[in-house]
Amino acid sequence: MKFFVDTAEIDAIAELNDLGMVDGVTTNPSLILKSGRDILEVTKEICNLVDGPVSAEVVATEADEMIAEGRKLAKIAPNIAVKVPLTWAGLKTCKALSDEGQMVNVTLCFSANQALLAAKAGATFISPFIGRLDDVNLDGMDLIADIRQIYDNYGFETEILAASIRTVNHVTDSALVGADVITAPPAVIKKLADHPLTDKGLETFLADWAKTGQKIL
Repeated sequence: MKFFVDTAEIDAIAELNDLGMVDGVTTNPSLILKSGRDILEVTKEICNLVDGPVSAEVVATEADEMIAEGRKLAKIAPNIAVKVPLTWAGLKTCKALSDEGQMVNVTLCFSANQALLAAKAGATFISPFIGRLDDVNLDGMDLIADIRQIYDNYGFETEILAASIRTVNHVTDSALVGADVITAPPAVIKKLADHPLTDKGLETFLADWAKTGQKIL
């Protein structure tokens, strides 16, 4: 499974990237706002830091403008994945840009039918939003599983990018149902290493080591 980091904070990306935990980065208008940076400037910096795909989202709502924005974003770096919403205009943009050889991440997916449309439009990635489905008492993992089956049934190459990841269990469940990628905030990715029994075991080992009176260095 690929790990994308869902942030526009350079320091957080760099920390995880140094550990080999970053296969790509996703951003959106809300994350750009949070960073307080210019979208073109911060996206270029991220692209220089990370080898994998970096999603940069259009903000227009009509296809012609979305395509124009997507082409401008694509010029930032070769590893840009233009991010478009799952609307008819977004699908038109996806088709146009993918036909030009551009990576496209179709976002805000909440149904298997939407995912099917995105794959037929040539999307590189489809981003179903797990957490937001959970918010309305629907199981986001059911959606991931449905998309996985549909894509496998028909040989679609679009990668399933599980988004709106909020907990470590979301990561585990996404892996179990066959998502190709997860994108999560840095804090969630770092929490994957946490376990109370690990902490308890380490505490015991260190206490016993102190009793030996020995040193390694």
